[in-house]
Amino acid sequence: MAARLQSVRGTHDILPEEARKFRRVVETFRAVAERYAFGEIATPIFEFTEVFSRSLGEATDVVTKEMYTFTDRSGDSITLRPEYTAGIARAFLSNGLQQETPCRFYAWGPMFRHERPQKGRLRQFHQLDVEIIGVAEAQADVELLALAYDLLSELGVADKVTLELNTLGDHESRARYRDALVKYFSAHVSTLSEDSRARLDKNPLRILDSKDAGDRAIINNAPLFTDYLNEASLAFFADVKRGLEALHIPYKVNPRLVRGLDYYTHTAFEFTTEALGAQGTVLAGGRYDGLIEELGGPATPGVGWASGIERLSMLIGDLEPGPRPIAVIPVGAATQEVAHIIAHDARRAGHIVDMSYRGNMGKRLTRANKLRARAAVIVGEDELARGVIVIRDLDAGTQTEVPRDRLVAALDAFR
Repeated sequence: MAARLQSVRGTHDILPEEARKFRRVVETFRAVAERYAFGEIATPIFEFTEVFSRSLGEATDVVTKEMYTFTDRSGDSITLRPEYTAGIARAFLSNGLQQETPCRFYAWGPMFRHERPQKGRLRQFHQLDVEIIGVAEAQADVELLALAYDLLSELGVADKVTLELNTLGDHESRARYRDALVKYFSAHVSTLSEDSRARLDKNPLRILDSKDAGDRAIINNAPLFTDYLNEASLAFFADVKRGLEALHIPYKVNPRLVRGLDYYTHTAFEFTTEALGAQGTVLAGGRYDGLIEELGGPATPGVGWASGIERLSMLIGDLEPGPRPIAVIPVGAATQEVAHIIAHDARRAGHIVDMSYRGNMGKRLTRANKLRARAAVIVGEDELARGVIVIRDLDAGTQTEVPRDRLVAALDAFR
């Protein structure tokens, strides 16, 4: 049976032009993260399932509906990572880094979630991620938000996004608010969607994130978290806001903003945009002071964020054309070997070189123009016999002969 020659639904091929934007996002991210003294970390693409089910919450959509989970040959339940934070927290514990806090990590790579593919949302997608583990102070939240804002600024999209900010309070405040939500939504249980009814007992805060139109009408009159925050939570949130204001990072408070995973406390935030349609979040995160403990480690504070590379690539738009190559064109079979040596020497000297393999001179020059080549190195038999090589300036339409041993140096004029 012939193979199905299309990608699996929710995946896509990253072709060269898109890959340039992808690389621009990653390289900018790496430069900004290292400027903030973060160290790069790489965790496995799959983990034992409990790493995610324990940390993300058994009732979350990610765990109940979206994880790619399978049983391996040893009988272990394995899950392709749906997000970074849980795996990085596991690595923090597995590698005994508790004595090295604060730990400041950055990472990027593929994630996997079985959800309905939409614009900028795939089943295999890629994320940037940063985490600070071991800092309880609000300064860590501010620093991560500053890193995010610098990244978006350097990508040229800061003016296209809005930082929405909220607080989920400490565990005491969260418990009080949870009770208030259960009481409120229980009075409307008959009109809630099926998903929201399922969340009512296990994770009522997730109802606030429902996109169901009927749920939204009920949510509009739900109690606000700010009415249930204790003094410590209010003070922490005030420190975050004051820190952002000191750095001139604009934000707006969104009291309905929640995060979809159970481990969040205190600060929650999203950078949103209207430039991508309904799927408007391009970077999001928050504080997760209970996550390490949930995984079996000591109580350890943490804060982090993640951003979809595909969405950032869409947001930055088309890039300026890349560097222009030099085209090496052999004329006749006898010049092929010398042409390869010339191309090799030029590449070792730092030039971008395209090597033509077949076709007459006209076809090879047409290919050179299609590639936006800056110059063509024409290797002809007669010229080789005289010890020279032809360089054609494809912008000016002029050409010169240079001695074979001075060719690479002469190409410096076309960088």
